[in-house]
Amino acid sequence: MMQEVAISEFKAKCLSLLQQVSKTKEPIRVTRFGKPVADVVPPAEVQVDRNAWIGSGHATAKILGDIVSPASEPEEWEALRG
Repeated sequence: MMQEVAISEFKAKCLSLLQQVSKTKEPIRVTRFGKPVADVVPPAEVQVDRNAWIGSGHATAKILGDIVSPASEPEEWEALRG
């Protein structure tokens, strides 16, 4: 049977209850006036290939124009005005 917790208790102990669900992998039902309002369940297991993102952007960018020179002429720079 699923553990039931009143909404007021859940509010007061939210972080510790979430840690409990994470640790035990057992869901908790939150109730209000004895009626269920939410189930707190552990997250689904996600298989992530951490190496899949490496190189995923290869050859997707284009360089347009001059990327070395300043965007404006030196005569327009306020810092050089004396």
